[in-house]
Parts: sequence; C-alpha cells; structure tokens
Amino acid sequence: MEPQPDPKPTSENKPQTAQNTPKKEYGAAQIQVLEGLEAVRKRPGMYIGDTGLRGLHHLVWEIVDNSIDEALAGHCTKIKVIVHTDHSITVSDNGRGIPVDIHPKYNMTALQVALTKLHAGGKFDKESYKVSGGLHGVGLSVVNALSITLEVQVKRDGKVHYQKYSQGNPLGEVQVIGDTPETGTIVHFKPDEEIFSEIVFHYDILAKRLRELAFLNKGIEIELVDEREKDKHDLFKYEGGIKQFVEYVDQNKQPLHSVIYFEKSKDNIAVEIALRYNASYQENVFSFVNNINTIEGGTHLSGFKTALTRVLNNFAKKLFNGKEIKLTGDDMKEGLTAVISVKVPEPLFEGQTKTKLGNSDVFGIVSSVVNDELNTHFSENPTSVKTIIGKCIDAARAREAARKARELTRRKGALDGAGLPGKLADCSSRDVAKCEIFIVEGDSAGGSAKQGRNREFQAILPLRGKILNVEKARLHKIMENREIIAMIIALGTGVGEEFDLAKLRYDKVIIMTDADVDGSHIMTLLLTFFYRHMAPLVEKGHVYIAMPPLYRLQKGKRVEYVYSDAEKSKVAAEMGGEVGIQRYKGLGEMNKEQLWDTTMDPSVRKLKQVAVEDAIIADQTFTILMGDEVEPRREFIEKHAKEVVNLDI
Repeated sequence: MEPQPDPKPTSENKPQTAQNTPKKEYGAAQIQVLEGLEAVRKRPGMYIGDTGLRGLHHLVWEIVDNSIDEALAGHCTKIKVIVHTDHSITVSDNGRGIPVDIHPKYNMTALQVALTKLHAGGKFDKESYKVSGGLHGVGLSVVNALSITLEVQVKRDGKVHYQKYSQGNPLGEVQVIGDTPETGTIVHFKPDEEIFSEIVFHYDILAKRLRELAFLNKGIEIELVDEREKDKHDLFKYEGGIKQFVEYVDQNKQPLHSVIYFEKSKDNIAVEIALRYNASYQENVFSFVNNINTIEGGTHLSGFKTALTRVLNNFAKKLFNGKEIKLTGDDMKEGLTAVISVKVPEPLFEGQTKTKLGNSDVFGIVSSVVNDELNTHFSENPTSVKTIIGKCIDAARAREAARKARELTRRKGALDGAGLPGKLADCSSRDVAKCEIFIVEGDSAGGSAKQGRNREFQAILPLRGKILNVEKARLHKIMENREIIAMIIALGTGVGEEFDLAKLRYDKVIIMTDADVDGSHIMTLLLTFFYRHMAPLVEKGHVYIAMPPLYRLQKGKRVEYVYSDAEKSKVAAEMGGEVGIQRYKGLGEMNKEQLWDTTMDPSVRKLKQVAVEDAIIADQTFTILMGDEVEPRREFIEKHAKEVVNLDI
C-alpha cells in the first residue's frame, strides 16, 4: 500500500494549537472536595493498597485488627472469621462492643460515626487503647465504603444493636433487635464488585495471617471457618506465643539448642523476642510492631541484630581466651530463626503500608533489652553459646570461601571476553523488559530450542545433568558447580548477599524441562536454588515454568497438542476414528518447529508463574523435599500421593 499524504487541515481535523485551543479557567470552581466516604470509593488504592487480591484481603485485616486491639486492651479472648458461600465475610469477637451512645459532636451514634467518618476511632485516646495496629481511624469506615452491603451487630449493655449499610450509606438507624448477656461486635460484609477485580477470598492467605496473630497474642483463640467447603476450618490458639512460633517455623529442621525467649517492658515499650539456631543454612527472621508484620524491618530489627552481633562477639572473645574473633551480622544469620515483636504506643511507620518502623528510640530500647537478656542467658547456658558461636565461625569461613569463589568466577568471566558462558545462546535485544531466557534440560533439547527460538528476544541456556542440591550445601560449595555458575553469569544479578535485581538481563527466567521424573527433579533443584539464593527473582514474579505438551494427536492433516490425559481423551473423541497418538517424554523428541509452536511461541504457549504467597510454608516445603531429614519427606509423599498428576512410571 502506497503511503498517503497527510490531509490538509480542515475545520474538522485542524490541529489545535496554543492559539486556537479554548482556554479553560483554573479557579476556585475547579477545586473539588470529596465528602465523607466518596474519597475512598474514588481512590481505594490509597487506603487498602490496591483493588486486587491484596486489597480484598486487607478488608478482613482491618476488621480483625479492631478485634485484636480489643484483645490487646484485655477485653477480648475469642475471634471468629467465617467465609460464606457468596464470598461475604463475618468477623465476630467477644470484646466490649463498639459504643452505640450518641456522639456529642455529630449527634449520631458512635457506631455510625465509626462506620461513616474517616479518621474516627478509639485508638487516638490512649486511655482506651494503650497500643493498637490501627492508627488512622479509617479501617471500619473504609471497609464499609468498599462493600455492597455491610451489617453490624453490637452486643453491649444487655442489648443487641443492629445497623445495615450499602456502599457506605446507612439504610436505616441503629435498632435494638434483642437482649443478650454477652458483649462483642459482629461485622458481616460483602465487597463491592464495582471496586474489586474479583471477590474470591483465599483460605490459605486468611489462615496464614490469623495463625500469625494467634502466635503474637498468646492465649487468644482465633477460629477460621470456610463454608464454601465441607469441614474446612482451623482453630488457632497458642499459649506459648512466639516461642511456639519459632518452633512452628523450624519444623523438620535440626535445632542446635532450646528456644531462647524473653519479654521485657522499658519506657512503655514492650519487647518480646524468641530465637533459636538450627543446622540449616537459611535465615528466618520475622519482625512485628503492634501485630503488624514489618516486612521491611526498621529500628526494632536493627536493634536486635546489633545487640546479637555484639553479645556473640564478646562471648567468642571469652571462648578463645581474649583472641579477637570478628563475626559480622551476616555470619550470624545462618540457621537463625527469630521472632521480634514490639508493642509501641506511638509507632512511626515509614509510609501508609506500615512495613518499616521509624521510631529512633525503639532501636536503643530493643538493643538494651537483647543485650541484657542474652548476656544473662548465655552466662547461664555456656553450652548453647558455644554451639552457636561454632556455627557462626563455620558460616564466616564459608562466607569467606564463597567470596573468593565469586571473585574467581568474575576473573574467569573477564578473561573470557564478554564474560558470558560459552553455551549461552544470547538474544540480540538489550531491552530487558522484552528479553527472556530458557533454562533447558540437556544439550539435545537445547539444540532444538536454539534453532526454533526467536533470536531477537529469546536466549537459551542448556544445562548438562542435575545441578547441586543447594539445600544441603553452603554457598562456597555451590560456587564450585559449573552449571550454577553459568546461570549466575547469564542472569547477571550476582548471588546471595551480592544479589542485585536491577542487573537482571532478562525479564522472564523460564525453566523448561522434560515431562518426566528427572525433569521434575531438575525443575525442583532449580527452584530451590532461585528461592534460597536469588529470592527477589521469585518474589517479584520473574521465574516461570514452561508447559510443554504431553501428547501429539494426529488424524489426517489435523494435528492437536494436548497437556493432560483428560484433554487427550476429549480431543481424541472429537477427532473420531483412529487417531495417531505420540507421547512426548522429552523435549528432545520435538523438532524445532514443534518446540516453537507448542512451548516457546508467546502467542500460544502456556507458562506457569512461580509465586510465593506464604514464605513460612515455602521454607518448610523446601526443607521437607530437599533437606536431610527422610521421615518428613516420606510423610509428605504419603499425604499428597493421591494429588499427583502425569505420573511417569
């Protein structure tokens, strides 16, 4: 088609310039004020993070946090969360119940004020709540604004009070609907489908957080019921609190000593810490402020780590008769499981998301408490401290060996010219967002993949044999594995403490292995390596698993590729008559055209994105499947044997 000349400007298509564009006045009339809950519905992400899965579950946390705050104040012992068949939620507690008397300023019940006014709540008054997770008084009103229906029952003063809302608007006044000797609050809500992309609550996400809250608040009973499935419920109650939390995280790991636990208050800040070292090479440290998981840490975590490093170095010096043993914080991470929980009356979080604590005074308080308590504990338990220091010294030696191995790897890379592994068939594009790398099992499949790929944006790295099981090895041993080194260099990110996601050379890292037992094993070894030593790669959604077809069905000129036995039966029935069926046991059985058409072409291929919803469960699963202990692995296989699909025997 010949290029057409641009049309001459007419009254219809004349481009608008600064001279001919009608001017729009910018004055007081253009300043908009969103009244009441209108702001929440207009910009929900400002209040709950997003309108996806995370924001949806955040609604539950806002209501549950109110119940937990009642528990922290000493007025609540039981919390129940029910997921109904219509994906609505009920949260009930046996606290004092939200006040229902008339608010002096707004001339309406305090219940309605809490449900309709932003920044209205009892947490600002420290006489009512010493500490709380909710700080801004927006939780209940935000849930109300983003729900198509919300009903609240308050048991208080011998009466049951009731009110119903829709999209934040009351559908009537507060009514008394009965008598009761009990106290508490029941909130039932259904998220608004106009706001959320989907309203399907995930049981595992709910269970993880509620279990966490039960650990952090010892003795509180939290029940979770899912009415969508028969007999699906959990009861969380832990009298041992965070001490049991550490034991739960450390399941199937070999402990080196008993759990060290202490609790102390200083300057109205309560510090509670439990820790233990195990024989693994992983660190699991969780920090909380007023029950909020501070995933980015903060001053309380820094205070803990600083004090731990100082105390262990002092005892190491004593152990080696005054000889200076310089252990770093990194040396003390290996095999450490710890839970740090602080209760702060006026926490200063960095950002609305509340993931990092900023209170400078908390650093000194936590550091002082940890210093005093650990010194006392280690003085009374010399065997424990000797074992821990021995573990830290081994970690220090391994870390130094790993550093030398990395340096050697870098030097070798520099000598090779471009520095990329010779077996890597790189792509021509340098736009990381478009680039992807296939990590392929074997040279045979690697050859087909190299021939069938789109060279512009697809890179191929074939692996020879099975890589090292990193669950059972320290980093310096890992750095001796040639296949792993090739991966590290190809990805460009570095590894371990030197990992830098910004240096990633490909947006998608795709594992492509055979659909058999060996292929599954190689895939698991790769996932273990990525999760243990390149965790952000997984957490940020860069790791994928390719889904090659299991069967090729042909009748005449018609060819169909299917991915399961059920799909094979269905398609074969549709084709009718005699159908030629080929079972692909290995990628090497496909030619380059077949591999492209089924597994590599972005327009038709199937990829599974690897995600981590629960870090604790992920850690436990890798420990079970890839660790030294045989018995937990046998139990796992027995438990999940019936769930296996496409078993290759």
